[in-house]
Amino acid sequence: MQHSPIIRSITALALLTFFCTCGPAPNEEKMAQADRQPNVLFIAVDDLRPELASFGRHVVHSPNADRLAAMGSAFTNAYCNVPVCGASRASIMTGLRPLRDRFWDFRASINQDAPDAISLHGHFKANGYYAAAVGKVLHHASDRAEDYSEANWKPGVGNGAGRDYQMPDNMAVVKAKNQDGLGPAFERGQVADTAYWDGKIASEAIRKIEELAPKDQPFFLAVGFMKPHLPFNAPEKYWALYDEADISLPATYYRAEGTPDAIHHNFGELRTYTGVPKDRILPEAYARNLIQGYYASVSFMDAQLGRVLDALEASGEADNTIIVFWGDHGWNLGDHAMWCKHTTFNTSLRVPLIFSAPGFRPGRPAAMVEYVDIFPTLCDLAGLEKPEQLQGKSLLPLMEEPERDWTDHVLTRWKEADNITTSRYSYTEWYDDEGNRYARTLFDHQTDSLEINNLAEKEAYLPLVEELAARLPIGAKQ
Repeated sequence: MQHSPIIRSITALALLTFFCTCGPAPNEEKMAQADRQPNVLFIAVDDLRPELASFGRHVVHSPNADRLAAMGSAFTNAYCNVPVCGASRASIMTGLRPLRDRFWDFRASINQDAPDAISLHGHFKANGYYAAAVGKVLHHASDRAEDYSEANWKPGVGNGAGRDYQMPDNMAVVKAKNQDGLGPAFERGQVADTAYWDGKIASEAIRKIEELAPKDQPFFLAVGFMKPHLPFNAPEKYWALYDEADISLPATYYRAEGTPDAIHHNFGELRTYTGVPKDRILPEAYARNLIQGYYASVSFMDAQLGRVLDALEASGEADNTIIVFWGDHGWNLGDHAMWCKHTTFNTSLRVPLIFSAPGFRPGRPAAMVEYVDIFPTLCDLAGLEKPEQLQGKSLLPLMEEPERDWTDHVLTRWKEADNITTSRYSYTEWYDDEGNRYARTLFDHQTDSLEINNLAEKEAYLPLVEELAARLPIGAKQ
């Protein structure tokens, strides 16, 4: 049976009192470790949907994320609260839900949208932790920078410009266009791992672990990997893991009739890259290249994750470190003939979430959980008081008992859309600024996991639509 950090601390204190008054002198090193607050290794991944072998995608080579999942609690029904990076990260780092005037798009920041909120890293710093960040954690490195113990380290842009190209032809394209990194959408780099940013981020994270592990002060180290974000640039050896002939298009490589325009988009983020076909539905050969590039980028990131996990093991601090691993939102990998995020289709909302903590057995909770739950969970695992602002709830009970009863829904919003997803249904409605609803979707995941049959306007489902709509707490008025 596992026990909460508070109970474990009380137990350690009782043992210390017993040895000091009644028994032989304790092993000082072991007692010091038992009484010390755990470190936190906070691992963020950009644009990672649950495209990992441990989450059922066995085509993907992800041995290091899989070993982390085998060590801890892999939450198989986790959802982001907003499907775009800046807003999602600001929501995670404050435990606050997105609203119409808070955490709206990729430019969102805590400083602008929630200036009075306590940040996650600031809360740990205020409770005695050394707080550091390597790579992309919040979207803006300047956002709540004062809440770290040192500046957020990021790799320089170097010769590859803003999107980290390494091959001369692609670098020439960027230079000729005089733009910040808008070259091709993917690159098969004939280079070492450390030539790309994620390789550099892993190297710096390793250096920080080696620096912080010997100190008496517990550390909160955030590590933000930048792949598999576009462009899908990864060393050739990771591309070679996947045979192009074996790459399949999703079963929904089309736009289903009956789904409103509001839930679809023209994936403008992808179209900013050089050479992307202008077709509304991308040619199948090009689409397969993108999918292969995404897989290669996931495997490249996974290898860098492995380097960091190995460094934590080598430091001797693995048994006293909480690890949380998350991707900031889902991603459409050709699903519904779309790419990128920015929609309330399940493919943009589902995310991988793994917690590994000392004293907890591995598990695979199937409960519906959401990203506002991360902040309170880390507080409970570290034995810290929770700020009053938090709107999620701690997942520690699920880590102790994966099969226990839990909340039956999660809430997400994307700009004018509010979504509630239950264990069976996904319902979304869109409202304009005057409070007028102009679109809605209802999908039954039990019979339609691909979300191609919109039931929202079918008479038989109107009572269910009204029931789910009434459970949306954030709606048009906020």
